[in-house]
Amino acid sequence: MKVKIKIYYADTDCGGVVYYARYLEYFERARTEFFESKGLSVRELAENGILFVVRSASIDYISPAKYGDIIIVDIKLQKLKGASLVFSYKISESSDEKLLVTGSTKLAAVDKTMRPARIPAEVANNIRVDL
Repeated sequence: MKVKIKIYYADTDCGGVVYYARYLEYFERARTEFFESKGLSVRELAENGILFVVRSASIDYISPAKYGDIIIVDIKLQKLKGASLVFSYKISESSDEKLLVTGSTKLAAVDKTMRPARIPAEVANNIRVDL
């Protein structure tokens, strides 16, 4: 699935280039949109005792995005296990599809006490269709 994001001045450093850590925020936005596209609310999952925490993240910076750009975050579910998910990301410019960033995140499902928890079957079945 693809998510369009506009780069605002607050996203950039003094040179007008997107600050490197912002890409993690773009990954987060894409994950939220991914869940919502499957009819799942991250807020409702949390209220029902299932939270997803980032266990690890990797990013490869290829080319910078700049103030005023429109970028596309392409998110894919790569792996689904009993209590974890792995997502991959490709971020490109919307105008010419130039690849800017690639990355991945591994998420762990935890309960309200932050202990590992199995992903409920109905959630797994909803998101599994992408695998």
